[in-house]
Amino acid sequence: MSSPTPVWFITAASSGFGKYMAFEALSRGHKVIASARSTTRIQDLKEAGADIVTLDVTSPLPELQKTAKEANDKHGYITHLVNAAGYILAGAVEETSPQEDFDHFNTNVFGMLNVSKAFLPYLRSTCGEKTISNFGSIASWVGGAGYALYSGSKWACSGISEAMRAELAPFNIKVTSIEPGYFRTGFLNPAARVESAVRIKAYDETEVGALRKKFTEVDNNQPGDVKKGCKVLIDILTHTGLAEGKEIPIRVALGSDSPLVIMNKIRQTEDLLKEWDLITTNTDHE
Repeated sequence: MSSPTPVWFITAASSGFGKYMAFEALSRGHKVIASARSTTRIQDLKEAGADIVTLDVTSPLPELQKTAKEANDKHGYITHLVNAAGYILAGAVEETSPQEDFDHFNTNVFGMLNVSKAFLPYLRSTCGEKTISNFGSIASWVGGAGYALYSGSKWACSGISEAMRAELAPFNIKVTSIEPGYFRTGFLNPAARVESAVRIKAYDETEVGALRKKFTEVDNNQPGDVKKGCKVLIDILTHTGLAEGKEIPIRVALGSDSPLVIMNKIRQTEDLLKEWDLITTNTDHE
């Protein structure tokens, strides 16, 4: 018996990884339901053969559940859920407001959680292997001045994904955290990135100020090709092409720079543990 045609539901398909994963899946004859806050921004995907729907991942759960039911009814099943919605909030912790912090986590973390909650009943009832792809980042591994909130949100995404993978394994749902390095998308464009409304002059000559300048310099000069990256992702999530015969990994370190960042973090952590081992571990009951 041949496998059913993959059916993808992709959030934030108006740009970046969401858009180009949708195009790559369509090019392979898969079914795609692409979503965005405004469908005017995904008309190109409709012209390419995708079904398009309006979806704001920060909507109340009942609204997301309604969208999930309508999406599942479209083809009778969903095989791949991609949570691609997210943005970066630039600013020192002292600069960002509680509302900016909440809005950031509401999209990057709670949006991922609630969309997953809405779709999980349908994924569980679909036969065969299913996948949920949540977007972490190299910032899931390394925090730095000026992007603490983004890093925290992406650490949360990766940690939650790892736990979800264990929870959903009995239902043949493979959860993976996609952790890209710098790819040339619109992610750092001035219209996409969010900067704290408050700017404290004391931070201008620190790493926080340097980061703001770096984002402008790096924008549209990132090394990663998003179309190549999405081809790799679709291969991995469907066990095809370069990923034929391989299991879907718990995380995908995507891009030439991502593994380097992660390996450096591992080495730093190993050094830290070795340095403090005899002090911090001598804490058990006699």
